[in-house]
Amino acid sequence: MDIRVLRYFLTVVREENISRAAEILFITQPTLSRQLQELEKELNTKLFIRGKSKITLTESGMLLRRRAEELIELADKTEREFLFKEENISGTISVGCGETMAVKALSEFIAAFSKEYPEVRFEIYTGASDHIKEEIDRGLLDVGLLMEPIEIEKYEYIRLKQTERWGVVLRSDNPLCEKNAISVGDILDVPLILPRRLGTQGVLRNWFGEDFNHLRIIATGNLIANSARLVMQGLGSAVTIEGAVDLYQNQQLCFRPLVPKLENNSVLVWKKYQPFGQAASKFIELSKYALKA
Repeated sequence: MDIRVLRYFLTVVREENISRAAEILFITQPTLSRQLQELEKELNTKLFIRGKSKITLTESGMLLRRRAEELIELADKTEREFLFKEENISGTISVGCGETMAVKALSEFIAAFSKEYPEVRFEIYTGASDHIKEEIDRGLLDVGLLMEPIEIEKYEYIRLKQTERWGVVLRSDNPLCEKNAISVGDILDVPLILPRRLGTQGVLRNWFGEDFNHLRIIATGNLIANSARLVMQGLGSAVTIEGAVDLYQNQQLCFRPLVPKLENNSVLVWKKYQPFGQAASKFIELSKYALKA
């Protein structure tokens, strides 16, 4: 049993499908199946229950998953300890992020990292959380800054200190701008632009309660930049987080927080069991100390 095969095993566990795992690992499905069969033979136990659409773990498989995670973490840590003895770090780090308050902390960390490792180049991708997750899953992004709630099981992550406060973006001539905060009753009859992401809508549904079903939802959007333009044109008011508005706020718009207060956290995530380049490995290692709440 070697580390490479354990990485194969954990990739299959994560994807719940041998074909998808083989694509991610850039090997053929027969090769991966053979490696798994040899692993089962070596351990003299059955690791998987193979279904029509996905595979699940036996009790032995669940035990191996825990042990494999421990072994790979130790192996990676040992490799990093020797790798980072030479601090001549170079390469490219691909970072995905949305329009959140936490981007400020991330950008400060990137700037500090770049100063320490000037040979490292950054590729920054701005998008909605679901798109960033897809790019991470495909291996096109090293890390992503996402706003909760998200399904976190596939990822290693750091929960950031900053919280994201929810509120409403209004056109500056809207009488609601005179209020210090916005309650449910203030916007029940107001045309609203909501986030498109279903997980985020779930957060808002919980906040609004039964009133959510009576909202005048005129549009949805995945980035506040476009929603803000619709607000300026008088289409409606946008429910969003304060950090996003901070990027686009001008004299034509105002932001008022929701009351009772509604907040979410942001997380920096990266794919479990994913081998990273020298630069990305160092970035992740240092981010655990610089960004963690």
